[in-house]
Amino acid sequence: MKNSGNTIFITGGTSGIGRGIAEAFHRLGNQVIISGRRKALLDEVTQANPGMHGIELDIQDPQQIKAVAAQLVKNFPKLNVLFNNAGIMPFDDAAGEIDDHVAVATVTTNLLGPVRMTSALLPHLKQQKDAVIIHNSSVLAFVPLAGTAVYSATKAAMHSYSLSQRFMLAGTGVRVVEIAPPWVDTDLVFKSGDSRAMPLSDFIAATMRGLESGTDEVYVEQIQALRDNPGSDEHTFVNAFNQSLKENPIPTGH
Repeated sequence: MKNSGNTIFITGGTSGIGRGIAEAFHRLGNQVIISGRRKALLDEVTQANPGMHGIELDIQDPQQIKAVAAQLVKNFPKLNVLFNNAGIMPFDDAAGEIDDHVAVATVTTNLLGPVRMTSALLPHLKQQKDAVIIHNSSVLAFVPLAGTAVYSATKAAMHSYSLSQRFMLAGTGVRVVEIAPPWVDTDLVFKSGDSRAMPLSDFIAATMRGLESGTDEVYVEQIQALRDNPGSDEHTFVNAFNQSLKENPIPTGH
């Protein structure tokens, strides 16, 4: 995709990857609009980046999604890029009882949120030049982390959805791009400085290069083996991956 001259809406843009990507695009001269649930955080980010706009949005609320989509089309008629970034990553126990409220919130935020947001904006995006939909999935779409079973499942679903949507939109002028981050040192789980986590600045730089390259999937070289995992012997790979993390757990801040 082109790296400047866009009008870009980013969900979950007040922290972590969302904020990093928003600020990177902002520095390149794009019109950037971010959303989040907390006005104070929106104000903090937009004040630090003059010219950036913020819109309050609870991505779990389908009526808010429709209202925000209508507001965006009215106030930013040149909107041509949607970045579905908002997500939550609660730990769970697939071998025991999973809190239903947390499970529903995870599915609603990580899967239904992007589906609804995309659906609401697609009629407008189809009328734009250089229109792009970016879905933020995860390396866990390909190799699930057993301790975040529901989260991993939602990201696998987003990968599948991206593949289907890309096929269905072929010839419409709307591109579908999937970003599959590795473990990035953000507060999605716990910003710990763990050496296994990719520094946010490094990830943003690599991702911006990937987006500019025009590839349909953007992921860093370090996760190539995990991206290539799906196959008839994936159980062995997944078990080994999870065993290694069981022996050296991801810090959660608790």
